[in-house]
Amino acid sequence: MTGVRRRSDARSCPAVRFRGRAVFNLPRMLAASIEQPRLEQPLPLMRRTGCDRALAIGTHSGEALMCLDHSRPPRGRGRLAFVGLAAAVLVLGVVIYAGIRARVTANTTLIQATEQAAIPTVDVAYPKADALTSEIVLPGNTQAFISAPIYARTSGYLKRWYFDIGAHVKKGQLLAEIEAPEVDQQLQQAQADLKTAQANLALAKITADRWQGLLKTNSVSQQETDQTVGNYHALQATLDAQAANVRRLEQLQSFEKIYAPFDGVITARNTDIGALINAGASTPGQGLFTLAAIEKLRVYVTIPEVYARAARPGATASLLLDAFPGEVFHGTLVRQANAIDPTSRTLLVEVDVDNAKGQLMPGAYVSVHLTLPDSVRAVTIPANTLLFRKEGLRVGVVRQGKAALVPVTIGRDYGAAVEVVTGLQPTDPVILNPADSLSTGTPVKVNTPPAGGAPPAGGAPPAGGATPTGGTTP
Repeated sequence: MTGVRRRSDARSCPAVRFRGRAVFNLPRMLAASIEQPRLEQPLPLMRRTGCDRALAIGTHSGEALMCLDHSRPPRGRGRLAFVGLAAAVLVLGVVIYAGIRARVTANTTLIQATEQAAIPTVDVAYPKADALTSEIVLPGNTQAFISAPIYARTSGYLKRWYFDIGAHVKKGQLLAEIEAPEVDQQLQQAQADLKTAQANLALAKITADRWQGLLKTNSVSQQETDQTVGNYHALQATLDAQAANVRRLEQLQSFEKIYAPFDGVITARNTDIGALINAGASTPGQGLFTLAAIEKLRVYVTIPEVYARAARPGATASLLLDAFPGEVFHGTLVRQANAIDPTSRTLLVEVDVDNAKGQLMPGAYVSVHLTLPDSVRAVTIPANTLLFRKEGLRVGVVRQGKAALVPVTIGRDYGAAVEVVTGLQPTDPVILNPADSLSTGTPVKVNTPPAGGAPPAGGAPPAGGATPTGGTTP
């Protein structure tokens, strides 16, 4: 009975059809399950009914059957649909992934291209390695070993002169005479005063001796004797003063004749007969003559600080003059200042040159060749590679794809190129025309050199000093 009722109820369970398939009526099925009493025995989950498939749902109050479909679909059709759906989902995922990956790849490529475009491209040149620097050439001026202006020590008028410019004179030779009558008269007066003092001193001596003799017989007092002796000593001092005045005037009178103080040549004469001469050198330009000793000349040279090691006393130097093409004069470095000039950063040295034949003249421009120590080596770089910073002179070089500012020490300046004594090696790629904003660590790209202009392996510069830009360093 129970089973029959269940089947009849199941048959009475209307099935809702949707697109050709039977679908259970859930509300009515739940209501039926509530109205039915509790079953003593649990029903199987699935039971055959009038429908082709029925789903039995057990509750506390009864059993509900759901009619799924009157006709049983083929078993392979659902599996094929699931596989198709999975394939469609997979294809859609692949398409989405490919699109996202393409966009990410394009974005990454754009960022890399932008970063590469932001890196500046530079041209470089390799320092030209010079041969061992054996000497330096520095400008200098020849000076007389002794040069002095000759002044008058007596005021008066020039009476006559005996030598003109270019004359060679010996020490003690008379150069000129000055006429000073007032000095002569003062000397005569001083000599007369000296004779008066001598006479007074003689009389005072006789008087003092006489009074000392009378004192022995107590004919005069001791006081009177002491006064007489004191007067004698005072007149002795007066005589000494008069004698000194005579000697002074005699010296002034001797200055009326001007003599050569040393062997030399007259290089200037600044007076003439009848000219008023003022004593001393207080008035500029009043020197009567200029005398120079030229048998040996001094040459003063300022050596850059980087070559200060070449300033060794006793070192030989060669001198070249434009007035004597092809002729070399030899000198000796005799002394140096032992101090660097803080303004020019140079060392002052003196080179002495023998000039017994008188070929060289004071004031001539000379080129002085000084031998350098073997340890001084240098390279040459273009002048447009230098950076002037507050820290000092810098040069930009490329190292591992980045710029590095290297401090350098400059030697000689050739105009378009400069000599670098310290700071660079021949294998360092030096940046040409660097920007003022260039700093250490800035990424840079080296401009690709033209065909045949690449440096050889190992980073050495091209043969012949060729730079990667196709030029050659001077």
